[in-house]
Amino acid sequence: MKSAGLVLAAGAGRRMGTPKALVRDAAGVTWAARTARLLTEAGCSPVVVVVGAAADQVRAELSGEPVEVVEATDWNEGMGASLRAGLRSADAVSEAVVVLPVDVPGVTVDAVRRVVDQAGDDALVRATYDGAPGHPVVIGRDHWDGVIASARGDEGARGYLREHDVVLVECGDVADGVDVDTVGELPPGHG
Repeated sequence: MKSAGLVLAAGAGRRMGTPKALVRDAAGVTWAARTARLLTEAGCSPVVVVVGAAADQVRAELSGEPVEVVEATDWNEGMGASLRAGLRSADAVSEAVVVLPVDVPGVTVDAVRRVVDQAGDDALVRATYDGAPGHPVVIGRDHWDGVIASARGDEGARGYLREHDVVLVECGDVADGVDVDTVGELPPGHG
């Protein structure tokens, strides 16, 4: 099965004080590049990065990466705008899209592979961490139009996922699904 990767990296990071796409990990790699590399290593192709706030800076940080960059001009609406832009640009031959926001630095290649193993064109798959829903989320092609129609504000696909059968895949043993929103929540060495 062919799964594209979709990095949601358009937000301004108001609570962080900078766009999270530009936060650097302990090795000095931006979260946008790190997340794109993670999806690539997990076998996703193509990998699309949706940018918005500081789009030119994020695009420059991604210039050496094998990714497609899509700009969500309405990024300030919230995650829904990024998700819509990414799904609209999804590769015509992909059966599914693996969605991963840029601000979940504890997700691993193993977690991505685990959810992708459950995917197909009719799939809705979501990682869980000790039973709590998180990312990545796999959205099969059959659901793209429905998600695009319902993705609004910062909800992203949450409403759509609540209304449909979703396969939950526990990943707490191989990853950390914590969404990082503030400087105080940054893992050691990140900043």
